[in-house]
Amino acid sequence: MVALFQSQENIVGEVVIEPIQGKKVEHNGVKIELLGQIELYFDRGNFYDFTSLVRELDVPGELYERKTYPFEFSTVEMPYESYNGVNVRLRYILKVTISRNYVSNIVEYQDFVVRNYTPPPSINNSIKMEVGIEDCLHIEFEYSKSKYHLKDVIIGKIYFLLVRIKLKNMELEIRRRESTGSGPNTYVETETLAKFELMDGAPVRGESIPIRLFLSPYELTPTYRNINNKFCVKYYLNLVLVDEEDRRYFKQQEITVYRLLET
Repeated sequence: MVALFQSQENIVGEVVIEPIQGKKVEHNGVKIELLGQIELYFDRGNFYDFTSLVRELDVPGELYERKTYPFEFSTVEMPYESYNGVNVRLRYILKVTISRNYVSNIVEYQDFVVRNYTPPPSINNSIKMEVGIEDCLHIEFEYSKSKYHLKDVIIGKIYFLLVRIKLKNMELEIRRRESTGSGPNTYVETETLAKFELMDGAPVRGESIPIRLFLSPYELTPTYRNINNKFCVKYYLNLVLVDEEDRRYFKQQEITVYRLLET
């Protein structure tokens, strides 16, 4: 279990330092830092700090007994959500450093998680597309909107306008595409998070297939667009048609996912 915050919240707490009984700790000062970091796994060990705040807790001196230091970071700007991906990690940490002269510093870390909530979008257009193979197949599909919150339901319809190939089934996939790095060092990972069978058997011309897919069972995150020029995470609805010779036909459409502020 870790503490959960959202952007603009106050992060308040205490640091307790307790020397081993009968021993003193000589130090050159105590400080606490709040860091927001991005770590790319192909560049492991290098952290890119996009947020860095510091509070000095104590001036140089000696500690003989337990001492408590209160700290506060007020209305902290934490623009990005915490994220643990295939090739990248975005995390927030509190880092306490006891600086010492002739021996190594004492450093302790405490992770916390950030989630940011979004009101429903004012404009949320439906998605309408046509897909076809000339003189063989012509379908239209429609999703009721293009932006979905994490607990939303994808509702839509598929219309078969022309069917001259023998289809045996159709499914809808939710795919997550994580892109990290840039230029020649771009790494793209695509995961299929869900497969939902829409149809089993051959459709006929004029048939309409309804779509109703609940997102809540799946481990989705919000869409991340160009986070600090380091990574992005996008979601796609992928319509897959399979014919009797096991040929597969695809049509992919990007959707936006957001975390709705639950009232």
